[in-house]
Amino acid sequence: MIYRENTIFGKPVSAIGFGGAAISGEGGGYGFGDMSETEAQTLLGHSWELGINLYDTAPIYGFGLSEERLGKYLPKDAIIVTKGGVDWHSTRRVNMTNDPKVIERMFLESLKRLKREYIDVYMIHWPDKNVDIRRPLEILRKYQEKSVISQIGLSNTNLDDLTKARDVAPISCLQSELNVLNTKAFDELEVEWKKYFSMSWGTLDKGILSGRVTEKRKFDQSDARSWAPWWNKKEVAIKIEKVKRLETILSDYKISLTQYCLHFNLNLYGLSSCLIGSKTQQDMDDMVAHLQKTPSIATMEEVYKRWNS
Repeated sequence: MIYRENTIFGKPVSAIGFGGAAISGEGGGYGFGDMSETEAQTLLGHSWELGINLYDTAPIYGFGLSEERLGKYLPKDAIIVTKGGVDWHSTRRVNMTNDPKVIERMFLESLKRLKREYIDVYMIHWPDKNVDIRRPLEILRKYQEKSVISQIGLSNTNLDDLTKARDVAPISCLQSELNVLNTKAFDELEVEWKKYFSMSWGTLDKGILSGRVTEKRKFDQSDARSWAPWWNKKEVAIKIEKVKRLETILSDYKISLTQYCLHFNLNLYGLSSCLIGSKTQQDMDDMVAHLQKTPSIATMEEVYKRWNS
């Protein structure tokens, strides 16, 4: 089933969420290659037709372009998640801070770009060791009390910040990286994350787990993988080899790589929704098809054990 019941949004939410960085490449910042306005409009329309109703974005995705496109082309009953804390200077040099004044400004700017009267989920994007998490959350709580924010969440958080955050505001949603290559973020939250509506970014590890990233693949300048320090070629090469071994094991069970990775997050870990940065209509069609074919928990555990032995 594409939808999962929850008690947070008052309606079912798609198990696949649309990763908004996919439509922001030529805007700069965090993105994954050029996509024209027409292509973005078509892609968003197709995702909605498939039943996807959860859309994740942030101002740094295309320096506002992702939010602008979601605001233009999504119906008002789409569930939109956006974030504050990763800002930029006039030179477009990134500035990461959870200063309350910056968070408030970013929230109001997002509201305008998204053309919304309220935001479904507003998150603090990353922890900031220089700012107590409770300070920006006091600002978000103020807007929640005015019904301009529906749900407050934390992205890439830790147990310490999560504990402090609950002193100030009701936290409903968590988002962190999770994939078969990296479970650290959710593991460090221990069982706490299971109390929340949980989303994974990096579900396919920026394409590595789609099987399409090879050591020789070249990326456009508008693709962050061509310049970002987190795209370490040596580390990527190691991951590629490990993924090849996983694919070989999966062939014994007639399970595709993407199918396994999707259900690893949703069913083996039990997350509420997986964010996927699909760039084509076919990719989205394939994801929805994979969603309908769930390997058994026992099979997924067996594969994982063989792979890591």
